[in-house]
Amino acid sequence: MSTNFDLLELRSEDARTEEQFAELRKTLRFAVGHAPGLAQQLDGIDIEAVKGRADLAALPVLRKADLAAAQTPDDPLAGFATRRPYHFRHLFMSPGPIFEPGSDSRDFYRLARYVHASGVGMGDIVLICFSYHLTPAGMMFENAVASVSATVVPAGVGQTELQVTAARQLGVTAYAGTPDYLKVILDKADETGTPLKIARALVSGGALFPSLRTAYAERGVITRQCYATADLGNIAYESEALEGLIVDEGAILEIVRPGTGDPVPAGEVGEVVVTTLNPDYPLLRFATGDLSAVLPGESPCGRTNMRIRGWMGRADQATKIKGMFVRPEQVAALVARHRDVLRARVVVDRAGEMDAMTVKVETEAADISAVADTLPEVLKLRGTVEAVAPGSLPNDGIVIE
Repeated sequence: MSTNFDLLELRSEDARTEEQFAELRKTLRFAVGHAPGLAQQLDGIDIEAVKGRADLAALPVLRKADLAAAQTPDDPLAGFATRRPYHFRHLFMSPGPIFEPGSDSRDFYRLARYVHASGVGMGDIVLICFSYHLTPAGMMFENAVASVSATVVPAGVGQTELQVTAARQLGVTAYAGTPDYLKVILDKADETGTPLKIARALVSGGALFPSLRTAYAERGVITRQCYATADLGNIAYESEALEGLIVDEGAILEIVRPGTGDPVPAGEVGEVVVTTLNPDYPLLRFATGDLSAVLPGESPCGRTNMRIRGWMGRADQATKIKGMFVRPEQVAALVARHRDVLRARVVVDRAGEMDAMTVKVETEAADISAVADTLPEVLKLRGTVEAVAPGSLPNDGIVIE
């Protein structure tokens, strides 16, 4: 099997930027006339001026809650698809609820690149243990496996003894599912004395702990994970280098300060925001709600795209303090209000039987009374303000602790 899925993985940064943004502009031009929801997001934007990441960062962010709120029985895809719902092969419902379109066209979800990088291809038989019921994960992986000419066993979830029997009788060589369910299958196979040929595992939808990866390796199973969502398809994936996750070639990924659309400095933890180049469902600056950070340099495997550190928590840190919710976007507004404040972190504690709020601000200013004065207006609460040295707050993406 060839190491690379295609030559797109080997592009220079300049070539990738030029080609991706040319494709993005083409997609947006078409979407303006066919996707009214996206057209509204682009209202007043000069599409032809969007030529790089700095231009992209000036565009509004689309949040999942906003997308879900805009979905109605008359327009279940909220005008963000360029085709009507009845033109798609599949329609899915994910928790929220939120509705997504699906297709059986080749590599619709862009997971084939990841499957190929995991060493799965023609000659493999893949047991897919993601759900096929309403949610799209099972169909997403089936589409990808078919795109690399491997064979699918659409097993779904549960019925472990039947899974083991099918895997044995059909000569299954690879598994696709959540990281922990493979252990259930392998343990049941050991318990029943059933030899299996599973040598590779494609996992997502949960944490792949190092101990679990090692346990699979000791059983002769090579495990690779990807970061994908029902809305966006594949976002990033592991290669044989096992150094972070490589961003997919069909996505433009940004890391922004939680609660804003403002990119963070390289290496700083922030919220993952993704723009897809899918002409049927072109989501623009879609906020995932997940935290991650960019890894410097290129992967030793030779793929040249941006790498991220993987899933590092959730960006939606809304916390109720003294009966009032404080949200990351309010903390961002507080920082924006004061020129001499670089970053801020709200720390919530208990003093006796009462909530106590301390706002730590990175600043070199001697007088921080102005920050304290604006707390009731911006955060809707009073609290203590503590000045800390620039760069001293943890690089973990948390703004409400």
